Amino acid sequence: MNDTVKVSSKLIHQDDFGSDLDNWVIEQREGGKAEIKNEKLEIDDASGCTMWFNKKLNGAIMIEYDTFIIKNGGPNDRVSDMNCFWMAKDMEHPENLFEKSLERGGKFSNYDSLRLYYMGVGGHNNSKTRFRRYVGNGERPLLPEHDFTNPNFLLSPNQVYHIKIIAFNNIIQYYRNGILMVDYDDESPYTSGYFGFRTVNNHMTIDNFKVSELITKN
Repeated sequence: MNDTVKVSSKLIHQDDFGSDLDNWVIEQREGGKAEIKNEKLEIDDASGCTMWFNKKLNGAIMIEYDTFIIKNGGPNDRVSDMNCFWMAKDMEHPENLFEKSLERGGKFSNYDSLRLYYMGVGGHNNSKTRFRRYVGNGERPLLPEHDFTNPNFLLSPNQVYHIKIIAFNNIIQYYRNGILMVDYDDESPYTSGYFGFRTVNNHMTIDNFKVSELITKN
C-alpha cells in the first residue's frame, strides 16, 4: 500500500462475463447497448452509460478489472471516458441506490447528488483525467492536483488497461497498469457503497472483474 501499511487480500466477488449480466444494473441512454460478447462485457455507448455492480461493498476493499478501448471505425469508437464510480450512495435513499435508477437513466449530471468517488480517465475528448470526491449534495469539488493533462494519464486505443482501485480506511488509490495515478488521504473516507463502470460515447470491453477484501498484515 505504502511504506508503512502492508495488507493481504481475500477475493470476495468475481465476474468474468462468461454468460450473463445478472450481477449488474444498467443505466443507459437511448442508442447504446451493453452486452456479453466473446466472454467479455462490451459497452457500445452513444450518450451515457453507468453499469452498477449490484452488490454493496463494505470496509477495506480492492477492485480490479481489465478494459480495452476500441477504435475500429464504429459509430461510437471515440477514444475517451474510461471512467468509474466507487463507494456510491444515494443520500436520499441510503438503503437503496437503485431507487432512482430509471430516473438517472445514464445521464451524467443525474449522478451529481450521489456521494461517491469518481475517476474520469481521458474525458473531454481525451484531453483530461480527473479524480473527484462527490459529497452527496450536488457538489463535486476538484482539487488542482487531481486535474491531470499529462499525456501519460490519457488514453490510447486498442490496448488493455489493468485497473486497480484501493479503498483502505483513509487511503484512496487508483492504479492503471501498475502506475499510481491517484493517492488521496481522505480525512472522512467513504467506507461503503456501490461500484459502477461509467462512460459516454465510447466503445470498450471489460473483463476479469474482481473485488477483494483487504486485511492488515501484522
